[in-house]
Amino acid sequence: MRHGATVLSAEDRFAGAMDVELSEEGRAQARALGERLGGEPLGAVYTSPLARAVETARLIAAGRGSEPEPIAELREIAHGHWEGRSREEVRAAWPEEYARWSLDPFTFAPTGGETGLSVLARALPALVALMERHRDLPFLVVSHKATLRLLIGHFLGVELHGYRDKLEQSPCGLNVLETRPGGEARLLLYNDVSHYATLPDPVGKRLSPWWA
Repeated sequence: MRHGATVLSAEDRFAGAMDVELSEEGRAQARALGERLGGEPLGAVYTSPLARAVETARLIAAGRGSEPEPIAELREIAHGHWEGRSREEVRAAWPEEYARWSLDPFTFAPTGGETGLSVLARALPALVALMERHRDLPFLVVSHKATLRLLIGHFLGVELHGYRDKLEQSPCGLNVLETRPGGEARLLLYNDVSHYATLPDPVGKRLSPWWA
């Protein structure tokens, strides 16, 4: 699942490596998902080490008697010198770099940032290791928008050069995958936010300009 909403996510800003906190809306989303999962026998809860993911994981795991375990490789993609800036600010300041990234964020990164490929290279082995560790019980992973889209896209065989345009992850959106030994998985539920909303985010609230 993705972490809950933050102030910067509401402002449509790049906040991959920035350690921002949840908004009150994000905390409410996390509590709602915690209630929804209250009866599920989770073997463990893992989280990105970034504050917004850790707080989300703790709110969901409250009452289970265990602390979520941080996994560094599950952190969000780093946007380099774009961090904290809105899409319009980035496009105005670095038009050529933004244009190249928009065409292929999987293999191109802004200065000081990460490509989607490098994120998948660190996050996938970490997730597969957790899959091997928990063969008999479900476990929960709290991560981030780009990281989750890349992981799920990999399992589905999606062409990942366009992962930002073709796959969405709403705040506290729940994904359910059934896994098999050897790092295989199939998708059973995708980006479900029925614990706090009837529909995922509207089309206009996306960093991807493809829908504009």
